[in-house]
Order: sequence, then C-alpha cells, then structure tokens
Amino acid sequence: MTEAVDGAHETVVWKVEPHSSVAEADDFDRSSRQLDRPRFKIERRLSFEERSLSDLSITGNLRPVDSYGSMHSFGAVPTPTSPDWSPFELPPMVDEAWDALRKSVVFFRGQPVGTVAAVDHASGEVLNYDQVFVRDFVPSALAFLMTGEHEIVRNFLLKTIHLQSLEKKIDQFKLGEGVMPASFKVNNNPTRKTETLMADFGESAIGRVAPVDSGFWWIILLRAYTKSTGDLSLSETPECQNGMRLILSLCLSEGFDTFPTLLCADGCSMIDRRMGVYGYPIEIQALFFMALRCALAMLKSDAKGKEFMERIMKRLHALGYHMRRYFWLDFQQLNDIYRYKTEEYSHTAVNKFNVIPDSIPDWIFDFMPCRGGYFVGNVSPARVDFRWFALGNCIAILSSLATPEQSDAIMDLIEERWEELVGEMPLKISYPALEGHEWRIVTGCDPKNTRWSYHNGGSWPVLLWLLTAACIKTGRPQIARRAIELAENRLSKDGWPEYYDGKLGRYVGKQARKLQTWSIAAYLVAKMLLEDPSHLGMISLEEDKVKAPPMKRPASWTA
Repeated sequence: MTEAVDGAHETVVWKVEPHSSVAEADDFDRSSRQLDRPRFKIERRLSFEERSLSDLSITGNLRPVDSYGSMHSFGAVPTPTSPDWSPFELPPMVDEAWDALRKSVVFFRGQPVGTVAAVDHASGEVLNYDQVFVRDFVPSALAFLMTGEHEIVRNFLLKTIHLQSLEKKIDQFKLGEGVMPASFKVNNNPTRKTETLMADFGESAIGRVAPVDSGFWWIILLRAYTKSTGDLSLSETPECQNGMRLILSLCLSEGFDTFPTLLCADGCSMIDRRMGVYGYPIEIQALFFMALRCALAMLKSDAKGKEFMERIMKRLHALGYHMRRYFWLDFQQLNDIYRYKTEEYSHTAVNKFNVIPDSIPDWIFDFMPCRGGYFVGNVSPARVDFRWFALGNCIAILSSLATPEQSDAIMDLIEERWEELVGEMPLKISYPALEGHEWRIVTGCDPKNTRWSYHNGGSWPVLLWLLTAACIKTGRPQIARRAIELAENRLSKDGWPEYYDGKLGRYVGKQARKLQTWSIAAYLVAKMLLEDPSHLGMISLEEDKVKAPPMKRPASWTA
C-alpha cells in the first residue's frame, strides 16, 4: 500500500529539538538523507518513570513499582546524548553499537521515522530487510527513549497510525480497519523529487499473513513513550485514541470462540513462517494481555473510551484466569496431565481440553525440573504444544500475566536449563527443535527452519532485552549479566547477526543477515537496563489489584 503524499526537494539544516512537534504527513516538505546525518543533538532528559532505586538490591527480589506519579531521579549513567558524555567513556562495543544503530535510521521528508531491519550491504538480496518493521523497531525505540531522543519514536507512532487508515486489500479481500502494517519503506522519486511511504499489511509477507502482533506492539510502545516523556498529549490525540479503539475492536469482537484467548493463523508474529503455532500461541496471548492493560491506562474516559474500558476489564480477568490455569506447566501440573482421564463430559471435568496423555512428548519428562515452570506454547482442544517460547514467557513476566510465583518459576527454569535455553548465545526463541518427520509435517519441509535454526530452535540476540527486563523485574539481574557477557563474546566479532544456529547457538545462522538492527538495539537496551533499572517502568506493568467483575453462572450450568 502506498501513501501518495508528495513533497518538493530542498536543502535543510538538520536540527532536532527536545520537544519539537511532529507535523502530519501532508505537512512534511523535506527529502530524506538516511545515512549521512549528524548525530541527534538532544540533551539527556530523565525518564518520566525514573526514581530512586537505592532500595533495589542487586541480588534481592524487590519489584519496581509501576506508577505515573513516581518521578524521583536515579543516578543516570553517561549516554551518547547526555551533557557529560565523551566518546572515551563508552566501551568500544557499546560505541560501535550506537554508531551502527544511528546508521540504520530512516528519514521521511527530513524527519526520522524508524530504523531499517538490517544494514547488510554484503548480502546479495535485500528482500524486505530495508524496511521499517513495527516489531523490529521496538528495541530501537526503547534505546532512543532511554537517551532522551523522543522525536523519532513520536514520528514513528504517528506515521504508522496514519498508515492504519489506508484501505488494506489482499487479492480481492479487504482486511479489518484496525490492522496495523507489518512494515513500511520510503520510496524516493528522484525525477519528481518526491517521497512516499509504502506499507505492507501482509500482502507481501511469507504466506500472506497479516501481522497480529503489530497493533499490540504499537500500543505497548505508545505507553513506553508516554512513560518516558511524561507527555500525555500524543496518546490523547484523536488519531491515537481512534487507532487504539480500532485495534481493540478487532480483538474484542464476539464470535464463536469459547475461550478468551485470541485465535490466530501460523506466521502472524515474530515467528512469521509455518511453525505449528496456529491456534492460541503464547506470544500473541501475552502481547494481547499487555496491550489491553496499556490501552486501559491510556484510553480517555469519554463515551467511546468507557465502553472499551469495560470490555477490556472483562476480557483481562477472563484471559488472565485462562492463561494462568490452562497454559501454565510445572512439575506438578505435568504429573497431573500424565494421569488425566479422557472423554470426560460434564461441568466437573478435570481434563477440560480432553488432552490425551499419550500425546505428551518424551522430551518434556527429562526437561521439566522439579523447580521451575513456564507457559506452554499453545492450548486448544485435544492439543497442547509443550514447546518453550521465550518471547511469550518474558512478556508474561513484564505484563504481570504471570503471577509473582510464576515469574520466579520461569527464572528458575532458565537457570536450571541454562545450557538448553541459553547455551553460548542468548536466547533460544523456541525449544526444542522440530526434527525428522515432525519437521516435515509441521513446517512443510521449510528449508529455512531446519532443526536448531532460525525459528526452529535458533538463538536470537534480540531476545536479550526481554530477558534482561524480566530478570530485573524478578530481582535476578545476575542472570541478565551472565547472558550479556555471553553475547559480548561474539556479537560484535560476528558482525551483529540476526540469529545463531545449533543446539548451543554456537554458529552464525546460515541465512542470518549481519548488522541486524534489533540485535544491535537489544544489546544497548539490555546494557542500559542493567545500568539504570528505573528504565524498566517503560516496559513493565505491576500486578493489577483491581477486583474482578462479577461473574454470572451460565444458564447451561443447571440445564
């Protein structure tokens, strides 16, 4: 899809002010200079969430408070935009990462609007790695927010919500109004000296699947921007309020579902190829839960907003109960499933999804430690995907979908199964890998998702920021520090690859792009989170203490 907005070419002097406003798309009248721009000149500003964390022990188990009102500053470390920073104060790897991140910035009519997926000039095929992906930009956005560079994030949020309003068609079928783009790119016309934005809503993606996660990431990032800047004006604009409502309308609509979880197709999220995650994947459910909570905090209490707030509250309580009850797996729950009776028919059934014990894979019995647990990959009638998925479990911690006890158990599992889940390069996107006949059936013989590669058990450095944030929230910063040290041994030397292959993540991925932007940004975010834990407030939600709405017993109960 193309946003047909033209602008005349002219020479401009690049300057970014801390609170410079973002014009609408039609007001932009400048051309792009993507890689040769000077660095942003913005003073370091304290995060809206920054406060004293002197009571947060490095080895303790205290959880930061999620509060808009807490504004006490915490001693910030020098950053590339702070007044007391000098190039000699940053470790070489950090300085290299910042330089690479800035070179990935994309400009639209003189304004920074995102970062490309990868700046790998050595690769023969560009494919779509020259585009700005919504999910890929999140760690880049957090890195910029943590150093006070807010404008690029604001621009990104406004441009993507503008693209949402475009008509979206795949073949002859029209997509829902609230669908957000997976990515967009800037098209330059040197003859006419104009620029346009072209968005991809799934019509060019592998398998032609619309991105379910993009809308959730957009809402989460909008909250992160608000928490970081203290600027409520952006989230309260009619465009952002309407955008949130459109996204929520897609997710909260009533249909044939008997579960509060969101039904999805394969390939609709970070795992964007066929990997057997169709149904109710943990990644989408966790992002859905977090986006609902973020939207609840940002929706205005007008007539339209109140209606959605009521629907969100009901869905949150039902979704939280469902996930904690049916997706959670630990040693005791595994033993219970192993002893399940089948073909139960009544409201008192224990095996509510009619899971056949013989379908439990052999590997899980040795993998599951006595201490630890996690949210399984998928639960649907007669089917449980017992695989571990890192992103969904980390988001479950950050959103407080996981209870404090479950969060601790996830961290216990990572410690107990360090070699399997972390190995030599953090972090396994999924575990274990599909092999042999199972790989052929589930992936359709996908040559990119062979065993221990890419989405099929590959190791992804981008997950480092999520792991670090989860570690800090659960009071386990030592786990994050250990993972970061592992990454520092290889990432820079290997050229910041997209992913690693092998059981231990020892080998650079066979099709991995170098200078992958979110690998770079994730490392920077992880480092800054460890150095200044107050940044956690941007991406973490504390446990909701609100009472659940009254539940009515269905008529079928006594029928």
